[in-house]
Amino acid sequence: MATLNLDHVVKMRALPDFHEAYANHSHITADGNPIVWLSRLSGHQIDLVPGSELIDPICDMAASLDAPVAFLGSTEASLAEAARVLKGRYPGLTVATCISPPMGFDATGPMADACIEQLAASGARICFLALGAPKQELFASYAAPKLPQIGFLSIGAGPDFVSGVQTRAPKIVRKLAAEWLWRLATNPARFAGRYGKCIALLPGLLRDALRARAVGNKRGQ
Repeated sequence: MATLNLDHVVKMRALPDFHEAYANHSHITADGNPIVWLSRLSGHQIDLVPGSELIDPICDMAASLDAPVAFLGSTEASLAEAARVLKGRYPGLTVATCISPPMGFDATGPMADACIEQLAASGARICFLALGAPKQELFASYAAPKLPQIGFLSIGAGPDFVSGVQTRAPKIVRKLAAEWLWRLATNPARFAGRYGKCIALLPGLLRDALRARAVGNKRGQ
């Protein structure tokens, strides 16, 4: 499962391998309000499902089904704390392994193969990927055929929110669809350029959404 936002759309237009990796996913959710709004404008009624909000329900399900989970990405300290917190929330949850790859991790290279071997040996059935885009989606696409017994979910900074290493925007900010402003205000050096590229892409996406809606209306006549 991948979680689509505007930053991913920007990256997919520049990175063909990233676009191909997305096409190999069986499930994609909307991880940003602009994706939801554009989809609805084009005639598709979808809801917002951020990757970070998938962790708790999936861990709850995994605990009830006795399906071990794994975490790949972030830092060792953050993953260890996230595992501790989640096992406390969901009694019976088994965290089979936590893997924190080194800097420069190649999502389809020898280090990825080593991670695949570790995941296979762990007995995990669900793997949360916190590598950031595009590495987590590339790894999911690369690893899934080799590990058909494991489901992969790309969740970005999700484990860091659980562990407390990062603080997510308050609920009222998220309800106002202003989480991007919160991120920009708290870390402008990281997000200013990213959001600038996303905003520049919006007029074209708006045009595409309106065209898709017009085509859909004609077909429905």
